[in-house]
Amino acid sequence: MKTLGVIILLLQALLFSPSMWADIFEDTSIKLLNSSNKNKAETINQLAKIDDDRVLITLKALLDARLYYVKADKTLVLADKIDKEFTLVDLLTNKSLGLATKKQIKKIRVNNKLRRVIRSNIAVLELTSTEGELRLQAAKNLSKKANPALRGVIKEAVDVEQSPVVLEAMKLALALIDIDSDYQSDRMLAALVIGESIEPNAVAVMNRLVARDKEGNYIEKNKALVTYAEKQLDSINAQLSFYKIVENFIFGLSLGSVLLLAAIGLAITFGVMGVINMAHGEMIMLGAYTTFAVQQLFPSMIDVSLFIAIPAAFLVSGMVGVLIERLIIRHLYGRPLDTLLATFGVSLILQQSVRMYSSNNVAVISPEWISGFWQMNGAVAITYNRLYIVIFSLMVLALLAVILKKTLMGLQMRAVTQNRPMANSMGIRSGWVDALTFGLGSGIAGIAGVALSQLTNVGPNLGQGYIIDSFMVVVFGGVGNLLGTFFGAMSLGLANKFLEPYAGAVVAKIVVLIFIILFIQWRPRGLFALKGRFVDD
Repeated sequence: MKTLGVIILLLQALLFSPSMWADIFEDTSIKLLNSSNKNKAETINQLAKIDDDRVLITLKALLDARLYYVKADKTLVLADKIDKEFTLVDLLTNKSLGLATKKQIKKIRVNNKLRRVIRSNIAVLELTSTEGELRLQAAKNLSKKANPALRGVIKEAVDVEQSPVVLEAMKLALALIDIDSDYQSDRMLAALVIGESIEPNAVAVMNRLVARDKEGNYIEKNKALVTYAEKQLDSINAQLSFYKIVENFIFGLSLGSVLLLAAIGLAITFGVMGVINMAHGEMIMLGAYTTFAVQQLFPSMIDVSLFIAIPAAFLVSGMVGVLIERLIIRHLYGRPLDTLLATFGVSLILQQSVRMYSSNNVAVISPEWISGFWQMNGAVAITYNRLYIVIFSLMVLALLAVILKKTLMGLQMRAVTQNRPMANSMGIRSGWVDALTFGLGSGIAGIAGVALSQLTNVGPNLGQGYIIDSFMVVVFGGVGNLLGTFFGAMSLGLANKFLEPYAGAVVAKIVVLIFIILFIQWRPRGLFALKGRFVDD
């Protein structure tokens, strides 16, 4: 018998080689062009039985209304609309066919009944795929909306699944169907599976089991199910509360990283020169617009655009900072109120200059590798761009610390910070140190703009939302101290995120501001104060 089975498998491999399946796919898919809905349903079922990677692509395109054919030669294509034209990709060869107008192509239409057939076949193909990630995603999709018609398919997939993660997701999808079964034993087994999950749909089912009517009676008649659901909900709510704290902590670190990038440049300029730079937010804005400009100049290099934009933003904002220092700030040293008013005027000029080019509220495209999110579990999902910003801010902080501690420029900056007269007497040109310091701080603000462009649209007022928070971070952490800036940014980020759910965003900021005012009354120099003759004066 074993020999006979091997012979059958060999015959199948010979008769249905990949090239044979490809021919069958091409012959079958062409039937979608002019068929009636009944024939289309048969064709879709036939396609689902073909061993070809293009089958799943075809069915998904058909479901998403992206499957067309070219009127001239009946070529099946995948079409995506851009403005008034469509970009075409040959379904059979995966080759780009360029652009086409609406008159040159025709959509292959499906009705709701066909969509149900397509979804069923897609579910079967994904659940039986050799790719574990695809099976996992299919199981999660089926968990979002229970489909009793697919119970047999899911049950078969559960019986052969080897991956523990995928198996757990499949069992949950099956349980969400069985919870409404006519058999109480099946319902109880399903409840045991659902009760161990914190996925939103599973939690919703458990809440449904303990729901009451207007008279206060349980709607669910099975007392055993109600008792189990009440017990599990206590455990589920405890888990959700814990994961909410984890989510707030991660989001707080993310906000703190944004504040760190925005404030770190200000900490340098304020610490070394004592200049209250109200145009610091516009340096952030210039960095964000530089990112947008890079993508406009190199539209085919989106995936590497950030690596180009980071040094470009540093140079653009840094050079603007040096110009501001050389033309305006150096004439106003020792007059902090005048520097505040002058830099506020500069900020208005820069904002209006950007508005003149009609580039308000523009969107920067995020590269594919930074898009998407990390689904920790059913309760917590973290976007990749926020995780990357946390890592990026720490890298910038480390690089800046190396510059200040290990380079000649950093040594001179520290000398000027601690004792400017003594530094001048030692031959250090404090004027140029001020210019380079202002340029360095502005350049880092430009890098912050690159990061912010991945979180929000870019507009002339982008930096204004962070200038006050940046000053709070610098004052709270300690003027001119990088370690203090780091702890200040992270502390304020976490405080805001933990207060927002209870007090709201505006009240949370007010509470943080009041705390900082009281803290400064106790420690006027912040968490970590610089030491030296100049800073002590």
